[in-house]
Amino acid sequence: MKTAVFTVILLGMATQILAQDGQVTIQQDPKINELVKLYTKANANTGYYQIQVGFGNYQKAQDLLNQVEVDFPDWYSKIEFESPTYRVRLGKFKTKLEAERKYLEVRKKYPDAMLLKPEEKATKS
Repeated sequence: MKTAVFTVILLGMATQILAQDGQVTIQQDPKINELVKLYTKANANTGYYQIQVGFGNYQKAQDLLNQVEVDFPDWYSKIEFESPTYRVRLGKFKTKLEAERKYLEVRKKYPDAMLLKPEEKATKS
């Protein structure tokens, strides 16, 4: 009797395990792709002057970024990878005048800093 009950339970579990096949269909509004493109374009570096404080391997760039965040805590800063090095960039300045003023301030602490305006990247359509 116990064997029959145990066999029925095992068969029931096996049926449940095998019945887990399914298909997932994601329905997405086509405008989401347009929003993602718009978001990417709005948050890109294009159109902003930046100050490159330094570059090197990832660890050197991370150490430099930590120091920059201490020296200029209210400024936008990040590490960007441009093969083959990591570059530490500071600020998002809309006008060249504003960027040059901040650049002079940064040069006092980081004499190797460079003022740059990244070229606009071609967007994929």
